[in-house]
Amino acid sequence: MSTVIVKYNAGNIQSVLYALERIGQQAVVTDDPGQIRGADKVIFPGVGEASTAMEYLKGRGLDVLLRELKQPVLGICLGMQLMCSYSEENDTTCLGIFEEKVKKFAGLGENGEKLKVPQIGWNNIYDLKTPLLEGLPENSFCYFVHGYYADLGKHTIATTRYGQPYSSGLHRDNFYGVQFHPEKSATVGERILKNFLENV
Repeated sequence: MSTVIVKYNAGNIQSVLYALERIGQQAVVTDDPGQIRGADKVIFPGVGEASTAMEYLKGRGLDVLLRELKQPVLGICLGMQLMCSYSEENDTTCLGIFEEKVKKFAGLGENGEKLKVPQIGWNNIYDLKTPLLEGLPENSFCYFVHGYYADLGKHTIATTRYGQPYSSGLHRDNFYGVQFHPEKSATVGERILKNFLENV
């Protein structure tokens, strides 16, 4: 089985490679359309800013390529946000794979208390669905770093609360996305990566 990590200017690629090595898997890092199209599994990671990342993808035709992929695709953090329809971050039209929109955290809790933005650290995921999250207990803890969040919607497969509930996981057809970093989420993250490579 071949796994590709999409190379673009917003990757947390090295940590994803290390996480795959820890579970005995190898991956190729590439922006070559033929290699991406021919892979069995595609991982689309991301750390950074939405509009510059989309410009980079468009400049290389990767925006069209990603939408056309038929094999399982996993977006991580910014990767998942770019798979949504729109991001408030610099008024960015995204890939539109998921219909959900990405919004900026208001920085307020439910009782009006101030919350730090970006959210950095461990938080739990619940209402878990699909084989991607199989075997994980409800309220498993994962590691998050983000100032923007995806709305809840019909593609939500995991929910997290930070000021308000939002989508920490999305799924549509062969496309999956997680807002947290599985590569930094200890055994929970390892299980998700294994599920993606073996079960979806």
